[in-house]
Amino acid sequence: METIVPEEGNLMHRHLNGPTVALVAVFAAFIAASTAVPEVTLAFGVPLSLQTFAVVLAALALGPWRAAAAMSLYLVVGLAGAPIFANFRGGPSVFAGPTGGYLVGMLAATVVVGALVTWRRRRGPLTFLALIGPGLVSIPVIYAVGVPWLAARTGLPVLPPAGCDNLWSVSEECANALTVGVVPFLPGDLVKVALAALAAAVIHRAYPQLMPAPALRGAAVKRETAATA
Repeated sequence: METIVPEEGNLMHRHLNGPTVALVAVFAAFIAASTAVPEVTLAFGVPLSLQTFAVVLAALALGPWRAAAAMSLYLVVGLAGAPIFANFRGGPSVFAGPTGGYLVGMLAATVVVGALVTWRRRRGPLTFLALIGPGLVSIPVIYAVGVPWLAARTGLPVLPPAGCDNLWSVSEECANALTVGVVPFLPGDLVKVALAALAAAVIHRAYPQLMPAPALRGAAVKRETAATA
């Protein structure tokens, strides 16, 4: 006689397992380790680090909810006081500073980028060309939260003040959140996203079961159902 397992139970069994917990923990540690790499501190205390690379790689490799879980674990440990945020800082005070919005934006980016990767997986293998597009989406998502946060915490205008004709001017009188929190980051972010897409493509080629095609997932569910019969 066939035993019917509730769909919720199937989902819980497939997602909350040992390998998934290990992946979440490993990528949370990887994100934390990325902030330990020597970085350059820009104007108004904004640091330039490899954190974007680690976050985007997590989303491209794990998909939305596992990557978001890894980023959330990293944030929780940092908020508890562990010095794993940029410049070896930790605790809630980090979110009172100019960089707090970038951390929140990175959490949002894991969900958005991961969802795009899942959608892309339904249409074919996850090659570099398939991953670079979702990876690039992370940039506007992170800035959409980080730049207004930076402006609110520093008192800078989001856009250049009146009298500044050049939107991208870095002069002191034309300083704004875009020139401080976006312009210096963009070239490095583009490189880091490309490297993350390349690394994720290698990971998916070596471990295709990390994010299997829908047909393979369906076969796995059937095997689990048959095993309970």
